[in-house]
Order: sequence, then C-alpha cells, then structure tokens
Amino acid sequence: MEKSLDEIQREVDQYISQFKEGYFSPLAMLARMSEEVGELAREVNHSFGEKPKKADEADNSIELELGDILFITVCFANSLGINLTEAHDKVMHKFNTRDANRWTKKDTD
Repeated sequence: MEKSLDEIQREVDQYISQFKEGYFSPLAMLARMSEEVGELAREVNHSFGEKPKKADEADNSIELELGDILFITVCFANSLGINLTEAHDKVMHKFNTRDANRWTKKDTD
C-alpha cells in the first residue's frame, strides 16, 4: 500500500515525537541534509562514474540514500510546519506555468 506525503509526514512526526530531543534545529537539519546528499553523490559515482567502490566499503545503495534524504526532508518540513503536499503542488504549478515551454515536449499522437 502506497503512502501519501501526509501519511509519511505523520509517521515521521510520530517517530520523532517519542524522543525528548525532538527535531534538530533547521541549521543542523540542513547540515544533515548536505551530508546525505554527499552520500548519494558517492553512491551515484560508484554506480555510474569512474570511481569503483573499495572492497572494504559499506554496501549502501542509491535507494537507501534517497530514503535518507526523504526522511531528513520530511523532518525539516515538519519542524517548520510545512505541508509537503502543498509545497509539491506549488512547485508543480510553477513548472506547469513558468516553465511550460522550457523543454521539448514529446509528440502525443
């Protein structure tokens, strides 16, 4: 069963709410997000770039790194009271209006 963004935000909030520390500060979350993006870059480089993994390196995956980025994004949004579904809708509106003719569309025949 697929989860909505709203369900994901609630699930993450329930998880974080069980700890006294709660959400990290926005600056700490931005640092954490940067770290996770770096880890994703490393995995992409291992999979598609010229840098093979060392034999003793952990077996992470692009999927797990994207999951980590999603988790920290949801934490960031939750801590600031941002509804990610609404944020997504606003971004899609921007892409469908401002950037409507930016890319070459496929033929629809």
